[in-house]
Amino acid sequence: MQITLSPCRGLPGQPETTLSVAGDMLTVDGLTFDLSGLAEGDVATPLGEHPFVGTIIRTGGEIHCTVPVTLGDDADPHQPNSLWVVSASDGPVLIPAARIKQETAAEDEE
Repeated sequence: MQITLSPCRGLPGQPETTLSVAGDMLTVDGLTFDLSGLAEGDVATPLGEHPFVGTIIRTGGEIHCTVPVTLGDDADPHQPNSLWVVSASDGPVLIPAARIKQETAAEDEE
């Protein structure tokens, strides 16, 4: 599955979006969306409540979709890109956000 992630800053303390893939199923923040009904060449426009932006397509056997993601407090407020394209297979999807460097106790003592 090819997922375009559209990041935005969350409110302080708001959890970061979690995503995972299992076959043609995409889980976003605990809600699973079954995309297996999308045949090769199909273009779908989701209706109702969903996490997708724009259309979902299957091309070359792969599902392509765009999902907004909320970044957590540890994400750097100045991200190098406005969109990230990730190829995801079964398992959790890593959000490739630049992170704020966490100071260690040794650095604090300097």
